[in-house]
Amino acid sequence: MAAGSVPCQDIEPRAYSNAPVGVNFLIAGYAFTRGGIAFDSALPVTDPRLDLSSTLLGYARVLDFWGRSGKLDVILPYSWLSGSADDQSLPVERVVDGFADPRLRLSINLYGAPALNLKEFKAYRQDLIVGASLQVSAPWGQYDGSRLINLGTHRWSIKPEIGVSKAVGPWTLELSAAATLFADNTDFFGGRRRAQDPIYSAQAHLIHGFRSGVWASLDATYFTGGQTTLDGIARDDRQSNWRLGGTLALPIDARHSLKLYASSGVSARTGNGFDLAGVAWQYRWGGGL
Repeated sequence: MAAGSVPCQDIEPRAYSNAPVGVNFLIAGYAFTRGGIAFDSALPVTDPRLDLSSTLLGYARVLDFWGRSGKLDVILPYSWLSGSADDQSLPVERVVDGFADPRLRLSINLYGAPALNLKEFKAYRQDLIVGASLQVSAPWGQYDGSRLINLGTHRWSIKPEIGVSKAVGPWTLELSAAATLFADNTDFFGGRRRAQDPIYSAQAHLIHGFRSGVWASLDATYFTGGQTTLDGIARDDRQSNWRLGGTLALPIDARHSLKLYASSGVSARTGNGFDLAGVAWQYRWGGGL
C-alpha cells in the first residue's frame, strides 16, 4: 500500500501482486516531504518552502472476486505542515496539522492471479498479471477556505487505473496507467469556484526479488494535465512532471515487514520540486497465516 503524501503523485510498486485470499494487512507509516509541495497548482502562491510530516494508518484485505484475487484498502493520513510561500511577492507562513483526505480503493486482478487459499498459494508462481482498480478520495480532511494552504482538498476525486505485471525469474516489470478526475471545489480561497481537468499518470517499476524475501524496486512516474479554472477563468498551470524513486522491502518474520521508500522530482512544468522519504511497517494476519 502506498504511503505517499501528495495525491496523483504516489509511486507504488507491486500494486497488483497476488496474495492468499483472506489475508489482512495493517499498515502504519511515516513520510517526510520538503520543498515545492504541489498541494494545489491553482493556489496563487509561488516559491513554496514547505515541510510536511505525514503519518498514515491503512488496512487492506485480499478478496475472492469470482475466482480472481483482489483487494480492498483504505488509507487514513494525518499530517503536520509548516513553512512559507510568496503571495504576490509577499511572504506568507502556514503552520497546521490535521487529517488529510482519506482514500478507499478496490482492485481486482483480471488475468494471471487466481484467488487462492494459503495452501494453494504456496505452489503459485507469477507469470503475467493484468489488473484494474478504482480509488476514491473523500473531502474529509482539514480545510479552511480563508487560508491559502490546506491539508484537505474540499472536493471528491476518483482514480481508475489499469496495470500489467510480468515476472521473469527474480525480476518483475510493472507498468500502469491512470486518470484522476476531480469534482469542483465550491469554496476555494476567497469564496471562488475551482475546477480542474483530469490528471493522467503512468508508472513503471523494475523489481528484483531475493530468496530471503527482500525485494527492491526502481520506480518512475509521469503525470500530465490538471489545468485549473477559477470562476471559469483558465490558468496556465497544466502539469507535465517526472519523478524517480526507489523502494526496499525487508521481511522481519511471517507477519511483520518494513518498507523504505524515497522519490524526487526530476523534471517539472509546475509543482514537482519536492523530495520525499518514508518508512512503513506492515502486519499480516488471517487467511491461515
